[in-house]
Amino acid sequence: MREREASAGSNRAKPVPRDDLASAFARDGYVVPDCRLPAGLLRRMRQSVQRLVEENPGVRPEHLVLRWGGGELALPTHQQFLEYVGTSTLLDLVEKLIGPDIICWGAHVFCKPARTGLVVPWHQDGQYWPIRPLASCTVWVALDDSTIDNGCLRIVRGSHCMKTIYHHRLDERPEHALEQRIDESDFDETQVVDVELQAGQMSIHDVYAIHGSHANTSDRRRAGFAIRYMPATSLYDRTIKMTGASRGLRQDMSRRPIYLVRGQDRAGNDFECGQDQPFAVGVAD
Repeated sequence: MREREASAGSNRAKPVPRDDLASAFARDGYVVPDCRLPAGLLRRMRQSVQRLVEENPGVRPEHLVLRWGGGELALPTHQQFLEYVGTSTLLDLVEKLIGPDIICWGAHVFCKPARTGLVVPWHQDGQYWPIRPLASCTVWVALDDSTIDNGCLRIVRGSHCMKTIYHHRLDERPEHALEQRIDESDFDETQVVDVELQAGQMSIHDVYAIHGSHANTSDRRRAGFAIRYMPATSLYDRTIKMTGASRGLRQDMSRRPIYLVRGQDRAGNDFECGQDQPFAVGVAD
């Protein structure tokens, strides 16, 4: 309870006008754009989440990795989410932050159920991803209202500035969604920001930004669609052996299909690997 009370007194993220996105992102390592998804698109995304949860009754809803390369594990719902990543509303924002050549290399639905949603310990995404040079951002789309009470995203402002991956120690507590964490002593807790979002809003954070979230002990679900974009000037290096971050998210990163969603590839990326039954990126605006 003490930790949740401390969160309630912390800083809260504020929406940033479109013209200020790049400077705010460079300064803070995250940004909440002053815009939201069209109502119809949000409604379709929420319907897709509900189907995805129903299709995976044996999977924790925090671990709904989307499988886009086809094969026996791929489901029609996965294709629906692949259509969403090509939405111009999202790509126009991402272009301001990482440039005009954009690859979507992964995504998952992170759905914290009411009362039992897991803790996401403090971590950096770059701890787990085979991208060189390491450059990527995550667009976190709120499909439900995301608040302090139901376990909203929390980010350490400015923690990306040194472009350093901090030590992650093993922590296998079952109430945690990830098995590795950064200790609070490694960063300035006064810089923690609660990223509260209304459904349809989004935040974007840098690959080096330290972030996490509390458990959801409220009576309301908290679902978000996390989309990973990288600049096509970086290489998704399939020779680097990484397997993911938790029991539910472990996978062969070397076989992950990736998609050029805007501009041109500048680094010799392989867009055929993992494509057993190729899906096509659509535009779902």
